[in-house]
Amino acid sequence: MLDILRRIIQEVNSAADLDQALGIIVQRVRESVAVDVASVYLKTADTGEFVLSATEGLRKDAVGHVRLAASEGLVGMVGEREEPVNLEDAPSHPRYRFTKGTGENPYHAFLGVPIIQHGTVLGVLVVRQRQHRRFAEDEEAFLVTLAAQLAGAISHAGASGEISHVLQASEGVSVTLKGLPGAPGVAIGQALVVYPPANLEAIPDRSVKDADTEIENFRVAVTAVQDDIRDYANRMSSILPAEELALFDALLLMLGGDSLIGETVERIRAGNWAPGALRETIGEHVRVFESMEDSYMRERASDIRDLGRRILTHIQGDRPAIGAAYPRTVLVGEEISIGQLAEIPHESLAGIVSVSGSSSSHVAILAQAMGVPAVMGVEDMPVGRLEGQAIIADGYRGDVFVNPSELVREEFLRLQTQESKLTEVLQHVSRQPSVTPDGVNIPLYLNIGLVSGIENEVHANGDGVGLYRTEIPFLMQDRFPGEEFQLRTYRKALEAFAPRPVTLRTLDVGGDKMLPYFPVIEDNPFLGWRGIRISLDHPEIFLTQIRAMMRASVGLNNLTIMLPMVSTVTELDNALVLINQAQGELLEEGELVVRPPVGIMIEVPSAIYQIGAMAKRVDFFSIGTNDLTQYLLAVDRNNSRVAGLYQSLHPAVLGAIKQVIDQAHILGKPVSVCGEMAGDPAAVLALMGLGVNSLSMSASNLPRIKWVIRSFTREEARDLLEQAWQLESPREIRELYNAVLEQGGLGGLVRAGN
Repeated sequence: MLDILRRIIQEVNSAADLDQALGIIVQRVRESVAVDVASVYLKTADTGEFVLSATEGLRKDAVGHVRLAASEGLVGMVGEREEPVNLEDAPSHPRYRFTKGTGENPYHAFLGVPIIQHGTVLGVLVVRQRQHRRFAEDEEAFLVTLAAQLAGAISHAGASGEISHVLQASEGVSVTLKGLPGAPGVAIGQALVVYPPANLEAIPDRSVKDADTEIENFRVAVTAVQDDIRDYANRMSSILPAEELALFDALLLMLGGDSLIGETVERIRAGNWAPGALRETIGEHVRVFESMEDSYMRERASDIRDLGRRILTHIQGDRPAIGAAYPRTVLVGEEISIGQLAEIPHESLAGIVSVSGSSSSHVAILAQAMGVPAVMGVEDMPVGRLEGQAIIADGYRGDVFVNPSELVREEFLRLQTQESKLTEVLQHVSRQPSVTPDGVNIPLYLNIGLVSGIENEVHANGDGVGLYRTEIPFLMQDRFPGEEFQLRTYRKALEAFAPRPVTLRTLDVGGDKMLPYFPVIEDNPFLGWRGIRISLDHPEIFLTQIRAMMRASVGLNNLTIMLPMVSTVTELDNALVLINQAQGELLEEGELVVRPPVGIMIEVPSAIYQIGAMAKRVDFFSIGTNDLTQYLLAVDRNNSRVAGLYQSLHPAVLGAIKQVIDQAHILGKPVSVCGEMAGDPAAVLALMGLGVNSLSMSASNLPRIKWVIRSFTREEARDLLEQAWQLESPREIRELYNAVLEQGGLGGLVRAGN
């Protein structure tokens, strides 16, 4: 049965459109289960009716004409119950409805199973037989399993078929596809489809006679790719801030390190030709990254694949090519690489739409920095059929409109106009102090990961750095960086923002972020060896990092240190002992270091109940709402199946934050928020009411959050919070805050927070 299931799914996935997919389903089901009739009824989106869409055994001319109301007949009963209905004699059942013109008279046995995707009934799969009998348990189980797997394939085939229909139809016929928000904004333009320049996976192994020549060809290709990347970086240097341009530096480091290049050379010397050796090396690195739990780290696999393809292209003698850009280009692809993005002139790039990826992919990060709208994870998108098509990408909600109607186009043009006006207002607000109308100062800090030759004016409107992710420089190396390397890296950040404070978070790897040279394989890495746990188990790594931080701050004294993933008081005590040890060592060595303020991130629920004890030991708290929300709600926000359950305005999340802030304030310790909630306008209103002292966010979110703070008094925020406590669902709470933003004339911020 597993083989049969696999073959059916493969056939359906390769179908050109929905009609062909449904035809394959009913034909294969009839053969596999040995029944007289196999039929599929699909539920219409507008009326909710079940329409006979394909059949083997009933009259073909009934397809498309037999329509049953949502609650009508046995098919309607399957849809209502959302579970199988197995009957020995269907005509004797009170819900049975005879349909003329189908030829169903002689059939008695009935088994119907729902086809469900993401909790929504798409249709019903029905099998019938002449004799009176109840279908066996294994037959029912087979069809239930098949229907569950077919739901996604049917959805994809439907989208593909709709696109085909659109290409042949008159104007006004459009298709809407659903993805994930990648970068905010609205893109209106024409689709330019991009695809990999070389198929690395198809390269065979071949023995090599002249290894030296093969190695030379390989190194020439690597050099050519390095030149390409430098060229892309130069072309985008006037568009992106320096820390975002450092992403190109990361790619160059991969190409310049011993890991990727050295392993390939070793394989060539072992007897494989350059393309085959490259395929093996890239495949090994991709598997390491794809096995990681964190979506951001998994996205690095696509960067490695792209590097491999580009090297292969140069080895093969072909330059990768992208078609001529349209005046308003929306870049569309199965997997869009940074290089492909950089090849499109910035003035022509209107937006990005990708089948794979998420808001944490490198392409999405660059899109956010460039102000280019992006929609990621559009799983049902038939990429090959979209070249040149009119397209609208809504980066706020993750919607993609193919061949949009004039009405839809006018609405999104109106939204673009609103965005332009909002941007003008935000540019003015960004230069104002972050103070509420009743005089409460709420500093706004920045979350950053790389500082490379940063210019102060890029972040001139921030009050400092609330979260510097020190793991990013670690990820750019092929070994643990030494004290002097870290010293130089941290000094750049501290100098760039001096005298404003810079909070350096100690190494936060494991679980969702894995170092390629220090892999940790665990069954449940999110609950495993990560964050402060790794640092305490490897004091030689932790002490080196703390020493580099303290030395970097000499003469500047704007350093604060933050410890991640702290779950017990014992962990905190052990970390503080090591910090004191590092300071003592440096003083003995003649370094004029001072002990900086030390705080912890609150992201593990157990820490919430130990705030009193921890507050006696630290100088501040910073709530990491991303992980805290995941742990409180037991939801992986990067998993599309449950992403809808990830709600930062959940009453439980707000209650946990309140408990932290209230207890910390009793003991006189400030509390910041450095997760995504800090950049969400609606959530910031709630945080103001809860009494948060400061916020830390990406630079792109700072102006809109400053606008919210300057528009509402602390007392107004507290009154709103009292209303929110009376509500029981995250949706109701968000609607409350969105309505208030609208009433306050800040409606332009609502889309950004949804």
